[in-house]
Amino acid sequence: MELTFRDMTFEHLEEVLAIEQTSFPTPWSRYAFSYELLENEFACYIVALHGSRVVGYAGMWLILDEAHVTNVAVHPAWRGQRVGRKLMKELIRRAALLGAVRMTLEVRASNRVARNLYQSLGFVERGRRRGYYTDTREDALIMWMDPLIV
Repeated sequence: MELTFRDMTFEHLEEVLAIEQTSFPTPWSRYAFSYELLENEFACYIVALHGSRVVGYAGMWLILDEAHVTNVAVHPAWRGQRVGRKLMKELIRRAALLGAVRMTLEVRASNRVARNLYQSLGFVERGRRRGYYTDTREDALIMWMDPLIV
């Protein structure tokens, strides 16, 4: 399976929003993604493409020497094919190139698949945000990769 990675642009937005809708109980809006692409100077978003089709995306904020992962999602038809792993590795690579020395993220405590992926990449659980997810009041686990493993 051949994937290419590109900076997310508005031409990708419809496919990204469709993946977002199927991936999260409280999906981000078109406005939220538009803000990230146009206004947020700290934001960096990428898409994974198979041919010209968006099969996944990921984003982060780069603040000083830290990268904060904002979201990662894979189209349901492409799950289980290591797209999420490849997206995360590309995000880590780009973060390092942009000067980040560590990376953090929050993940739902119940999301075993994502937690296992992050742990396999070198992230370590370092905290918990109680009731972080407003839709379910579920806790978020705070994970760090420090230093970045490229």
